[in-house]
Amino acid sequence: MLSRLLPHPMLTAILAIAWCLLVNEIKLGTVVFGIILGLLIPIATAAYWPDRPPVAKPAKLVGYLIMVLWDILVANVVVAMIVLFKSNKNMRPAWVVIPLELRTPEAITMLAGTITLTPGTVSADVSEDGKALLVHALDAANPDEVRDDIKQRYERRLKEIFE
Repeated sequence: MLSRLLPHPMLTAILAIAWCLLVNEIKLGTVVFGIILGLLIPIATAAYWPDRPPVAKPAKLVGYLIMVLWDILVANVVVAMIVLFKSNKNMRPAWVVIPLELRTPEAITMLAGTITLTPGTVSADVSEDGKALLVHALDAANPDEVRDDIKQRYERRLKEIFE
């Protein structure tokens, strides 16, 4: 019964918080309406999510999101320094192939999204068998180091969260 009323608890919470952020005020009416939206939208769309990904460790997901936000801030500063102070002839762009240990499409999508959201890198393609991700780095002195950093910093954590 509870799963019918609350088919996606994380989505419910995210929608309620997003509503409060969009309205830009925290009043009782705003919070109540956000909760109502957070309850109704997942119920209305539950049929489109038959195989929703299990998130075994939501606390680790929150920690992952905080780490990604920090990495985005740091990467913005790094890319600004590259753009302002590094000449084009001194930049070393590189294509990096990341072999994936992740198997679930949701985890691979989250990894690709994380890479693309972080300034200086962009996910370009996933192999047909889902075992490799092609990433472009704006300035990579050592492409192997970029690969190892992505695998250690992001993929390892996503594997703990989703698999």
